[in-house]
Amino acid sequence: MLPSSIQISGEPLSSAEVRDICRGLRDNAVRLLSLRGCRLCDRDFARICRALAGASSLAQLNLNLGVVSSPGRVKQLAEALRVNRSVQSLFLHGSPLTDAGLALLNPALALHPALVALDLGDCMLGDEAINLICGLLPPDGAKSGDHVAGMLAVAVASSRTLEVLDLEGTGLTNQSAQTLLDMVENYPTALRSLVLTENSISPELQQQICDLLSEGEEEEEAAAGGDSGRLQERERDGELSARQRGGSWICPSDPGSQMVLMTSGLGESLLAETEM
Repeated sequence: MLPSSIQISGEPLSSAEVRDICRGLRDNAVRLLSLRGCRLCDRDFARICRALAGASSLAQLNLNLGVVSSPGRVKQLAEALRVNRSVQSLFLHGSPLTDAGLALLNPALALHPALVALDLGDCMLGDEAINLICGLLPPDGAKSGDHVAGMLAVAVASSRTLEVLDLEGTGLTNQSAQTLLDMVENYPTALRSLVLTENSISPELQQQICDLLSEGEEEEEAAAGGDSGRLQERERDGELSARQRGGSWICPSDPGSQMVLMTSGLGESLLAETEM
């Protein structure tokens, strides 16, 4: 099953809906989970966090507008993120974390291997929390090319129209290339060309990405050819069927006349005798 998106906004979640979300996470069938402003009980939130811990396909998690509404939920989310290795973007905007909540969450954020985008706006944070956030940033205050590549990979994985991406000379490294390789290998995209020249990326990784993009294009061309063949067969079958249903069957009778049987669109049979 190809990874998909689950996006629900401002709705109460039933236990059945939560069960389906958890099943999708456990089956690695979800790449984007957005529960923005949704209302659910503590037990169901805990179920989602347990499923999140083992999810390997999830790249973006949106719990904006109060979903993480208590210290208990912050702790459960932190425990899930300590185990999870796939989330690249985490949105908690409008959650009442406070400094104490971010202190609980910070160790999981600092050690997460894939996280590159974090939204903590309007989370009731003070000076202590700001110091913790500063500790998550690169020492020189600059965002590396790898950081940007990680966020870009999330966007590309969600796009169904982007075909060419030129990242020539943008300061990327093998870490960026591995992220992009995982994206190309595991997510269905429209991408056909990815330019990575003039970066600190090994030729081997560049070739792997190129090969995967080429394979995807060849598979689509083959599928298109197969679809075309099947379409032609259906058209031929359709023509035969049309001749049988709505065409004319010529039945010789005598040298001076023909009997023509025609079938109307309503399924009625009409007999007509025509003189030669």
